[in-house]
Amino acid sequence: MNASASDDGRLFAGLPRDDTEAMARLHAVLASQARQEGILDIAYRTMDTPVGSLLLAATEQGLVRIAYAVQNHAAVLQQLADSISPRILRAPARLDDATRQIDEYFAGQREQFDLALDWRLSKGFRRDVLSHLAQIGYGSTQSYAQVALASGSPRAVRAVGTACATNPLPVVVPCHRVVRSDGTAGQYVGGKDAKHILLTLETAA
Repeated sequence: MNASASDDGRLFAGLPRDDTEAMARLHAVLASQARQEGILDIAYRTMDTPVGSLLLAATEQGLVRIAYAVQNHAAVLQQLADSISPRILRAPARLDDATRQIDEYFAGQREQFDLALDWRLSKGFRRDVLSHLAQIGYGSTQSYAQVALASGSPRAVRAVGTACATNPLPVVVPCHRVVRSDGTAGQYVGGKDAKHILLTLETAA
């Protein structure tokens, strides 16, 4: 059985467009079979949040990708299929814990995430930078220069910016807590409005 996203689409092609219940049942059967046969390499789902729709994707090792709607969810899924495995399927159950913790975060009930993370999409210095971000406390910020220093390369301020811009796990890995030296927010992978919402949420606690 091939559990790729394209096969998923072909499976539903013959169904009436309004038969969402049947589609949901078939999705559940397909996801269950893929899990049983050990061929569900990437499970994904979307969730609504105060910063818009987030795409969550996880391998058996852990959460591997979070993407904002502005990043184009379809394109992100294609990138995952190309870089990790084409055996990818909407299978929300694997992401239940991540969804719950992100909901708790946006409700002001969680300051730290306790999730297994699959870091394969980050390597080298970028991985070093992202690993440091969890040490920036909830409600706190650091400048790009401070993060560069803490990551062992004080001159690599621009590289820190690149690491944050390519963070595959925004929100959970808090690149939104990195700001400019003058205290202004700076750029953000989910857009300036999303960064403002996240920082405001944390400082209001």
